[in-house]
Amino acid sequence: MARSRSSQKSLRRSVRRGERNKTRRTRIKTVLRKFEETVTKKDPAASEKAFREAAALVDRSANRRTIHRNTAARRKSRMAKRVNALKPSAK
Repeated sequence: MARSRSSQKSLRRSVRRGERNKTRRTRIKTVLRKFEETVTKKDPAASEKAFREAAALVDRSANRRTIHRNTAARRKSRMAKRVNALKPSAK
C-alpha cells in the first residue's frame, strides 16, 4: 500500500488513467473489428469510410498516448493496404 500522500495520489491518478485507457483501447478494437467486417464483404466504399473512421480514432489515441505512435502508424498502414487492394487497379 502507498505510504506517503503523494504516492497515494499517484496511485489514484494511475487507476483513473488506466480506466480511461482501457475504455479507449476497447473502442479502438471495436472500430477495427467493424473495419475488418467491411473489408471481408469486399465493399470498397464502406471500407473506405470505415478506414477513415478507424484511422482518425487510432491517430487520436496515439496523440493521447493511449497507444504508441508507431503502433498507430503500423495499424493505419495495414488498413490502408487492405483498402487499396479492394479498389480496382488502373491498368
